[in-house]
Amino acid sequence: MITLNNAYDYAIKKIEHNVSLLGASFPHVTICEDNTKYNDEKPQFWTGGFWGGLLWLLYNETQDIKALETAIEIETKQDELFDEFLSLHHDVGFMWLPTAVEHYKKTGCKKSFVRGLKAASVLASRFNLNGRFIRAWNNDIREDSEGWAIIDCMMNLSLLYWASKETKDPRFKQIATAHADTVLKSFVRPNFTVPHIVEFDPITGERLRTGAGQGKSPTSSWSRGQAWAIYGFAISYRETGKKEYFDASLNIARKFYSSLPEDKVPYWDFDSEPEDRFVRDSSAAAIAASGMLELALLVEDEKVKSEVYNMGKSLLQALTDNYAIFDDSCEGLLKNGTVNYARKKHVNVSIIYGDFYYLEALAKLQGKVSIF
Repeated sequence: MITLNNAYDYAIKKIEHNVSLLGASFPHVTICEDNTKYNDEKPQFWTGGFWGGLLWLLYNETQDIKALETAIEIETKQDELFDEFLSLHHDVGFMWLPTAVEHYKKTGCKKSFVRGLKAASVLASRFNLNGRFIRAWNNDIREDSEGWAIIDCMMNLSLLYWASKETKDPRFKQIATAHADTVLKSFVRPNFTVPHIVEFDPITGERLRTGAGQGKSPTSSWSRGQAWAIYGFAISYRETGKKEYFDASLNIARKFYSSLPEDKVPYWDFDSEPEDRFVRDSSAAAIAASGMLELALLVEDEKVKSEVYNMGKSLLQALTDNYAIFDDSCEGLLKNGTVNYARKKHVNVSIIYGDFYYLEALAKLQGKVSIF
């Protein structure tokens, strides 16, 4: 069995090896017949920050100059998106927290600070006053989505909390907290699961219905959505101290962990049909693990702290034992990630955000601070 300390070392070496292979690109999923090579997405795609984030995780450990230069090149390439503007969306946190904001935190770079603040301003501008939620997507991607909110956006709130602290402007935090309150009220079910989408009337703010999104159905438990909720509520608890967020993160984490199959890596949807259970999502396990470890840092009760910490470690060990790829046979770190099985899109492949959250979680075990 590979220890998690060794897994961290191996993963760092893998990312170091990938610097020359991927360069200043925007990988999303592995493609080719054998799913071994990462594709190169357009910079405006929502996953555009994760390879840059992996480079910062590498640099934080090794001070590798090539990693630093490549991360900065990626960040600079993202500038065109502010000029184009129309392609910007709710996932600007995923795009600029692991790049510009991390750069600013590590070096104090003024240009990076401005990039992060621009992204936060875009995110804040999407807030629906009557519904008290941040709008997901744009009409060119999802028609009639003016009243849609999605669970993923809980992760983007970290950008608003950061902007509020840096500028001493409470409005960013107020928007983040209002959105988190709405998710708590309108997404979290009595059984501590969440849907991918909740639709509101964009004029009145009235809650209308849930949507399946990337899950099996509007009432099912899409595994990556549960992971976003675990981590997202942990972040909001960290930044506000509101116990309701802590309780939500803990209860969703317990539900997630108790619903896992024997090998501790979830099906793409916990309610998937038996014939579809060959489809796993390793990225959901990685995100949940990093979220659980983040929550464990915030827990005062030693028994609960140990419980949450051990759940996170258990997920990481399961990924390391059966899903991690440390050699150069594939550019990805984790196999068997699934983007959207409901649409049969990128099934059982390596996914860049799975790689990122796996390494981020391993780094937390080494005492490193979260990027999100």
